[in-house]
Amino acid sequence: MTLLLDAFHWSQLLQPQYYIENGGLWLLLLVVFAETGMFFGFFLPGDSLLFVAGIYSAPLAAQIFPSQNEWLNLFTIFSFISIAGIFGNYVGYKIGRNVGPAMYDWKENLFFKRKYLVQAQEFYEKHGGRAIVIARFIPIVRTFAPIVAGIVGMDRKKFGYFNVVGSLAWVASMLCAGHFLQSWIFNQYQFDLKKHLEVIVLGIVFVTTVPVIIKVLTHKSK
Repeated sequence: MTLLLDAFHWSQLLQPQYYIENGGLWLLLLVVFAETGMFFGFFLPGDSLLFVAGIYSAPLAAQIFPSQNEWLNLFTIFSFISIAGIFGNYVGYKIGRNVGPAMYDWKENLFFKRKYLVQAQEFYEKHGGRAIVIARFIPIVRTFAPIVAGIVGMDRKKFGYFNVVGSLAWVASMLCAGHFLQSWIFNQYQFDLKKHLEVIVLGIVFVTTVPVIIKVLTHKSK
């Protein structure tokens, strides 16, 4: 235990492969649950974690039952991760309904940033119910969007619909992107993405966060 603690560094929490290698599917589900609705989970990997999960779909699915069928493996982890994402958003929605307004007066700390809550509210006001679906693909915003939906009193059935649609679309696209891109590149060029995950993750983080950064900078300049 001491050796494990000595070898651990907080930066590993930002690396999707860390969760897959040390906790497998069950830790992955916990991360998705926290990152999609618990306000303290905004820093956890989301898109990159699902992308890498698609690459490791076979060993992850094997934790439930072994199979040589790639489609069955994908469907297995897709089902479990989608459910975790749906419940994560629902918990965020309930937090917003019950204690949301008071969150604007909370003292900021390492696990809570008021500016993220404000950004999510502006995003919701611009896109309405569709924000719950769109937010799934935007880091940080996806964590606070369901909370804001609860704060503004979004209809429960309406939220439930967009919540399910958003989770299914997000999980399916990320898993399939990782799995089939890995298969295609390896078959065409014998290049194994598993050996270059750091570069892949940095690329995903760059693509998903640049629009957010641009939005924040342009908003400040107005």
